[in-house]
Amino acid sequence: MNEGLAFDDLAVPLRALRLLAADFGHLPAPTVSVSSIYPTRLELSFHSSLLDFEAWRDALGIAPDGVAYREHGDGRTRVLKASADYAGAALLLVGYGDIPAPAQVEAAA
Repeated sequence: MNEGLAFDDLAVPLRALRLLAADFGHLPAPTVSVSSIYPTRLELSFHSSLLDFEAWRDALGIAPDGVAYREHGDGRTRVLKASADYAGAALLLVGYGDIPAPAQVEAAA
């Protein structure tokens, strides 16, 4: 824990957020996280669509092979993660998407 941190110590990710809003205001709105635990990190997460994650990844110039894939919830949720440096902040993009149940996949086929 970073005891003794002042709000001003979060200036780097907050500045990056301001620049992202100015440069990419047309993109889907993320859930935004800034924390005194990681005072240089800005996290943008997307809970409703992996397409939103992909729009941001593409806009930021993060290569597809720079995306890590995992599954959570016993294989029910896809998780995509990518990172980049942006305006001095460690930018972390996280996307969550449902994995269709096997019955849904068969019915769609």
